Amino acid sequence: MSVLSDWANRHAIGGQAMAELYAIMGFTPETPVELNGKAEAYVQSTIRLAAPAQGYMLGRNNVGALKDERGVPVRYGWLNDTAQLNKTIKTGDLLGYQSGWFRDYETCDPVRVAVFAMPECKRAGWEFNPKDAHEVAQLRAINMVLAAGGIACFTTGSLPQGVRFPALTDKEPQL
Repeated sequence: MSVLSDWANRHAIGGQAMAELYAIMGFTPETPVELNGKAEAYVQSTIRLAAPAQGYMLGRNNVGALKDERGVPVRYGWLNDTAQLNKTIKTGDLLGYQSGWFRDYETCDPVRVAVFAMPECKRAGWEFNPKDAHEVAQLRAINMVLAAGGIACFTTGSLPQGVRFPALTDKEPQL
């Protein structure tokens, strides 16, 4: 998707429009051959193991509700404040960031940044079903993250390239 992202940046097409385009396209990265026929848990483990080599740090996003010793429900997980919210938006299996270096545009000092990332892992061979309320709620969360400039996707075995951090050079960044 980096060619498409580069094109969008050249033509000043915003993140929300790109998020909508990705949704219309049903963007799901291709499944690596070695993951064919594997379950979602296996795909998720593979992604977590491969993530650091691509500059990602990802952890499980456990979402749910349990009753404490008094019988009071305690909700946990990102964007799971209420049962109604949890029906409307379903956050990804993994949460974290991709990090890299930029040069500060005023001082040219190197600055390390982290971009929020949220992959939603699916079994190998999965395809999006627009009639599945659960998957539609997951797509809402993905679109929300993409629209804000984060990295998010459904994945059956690979992470998106994410941010293309420019190499550090001695030249002042061009704006």
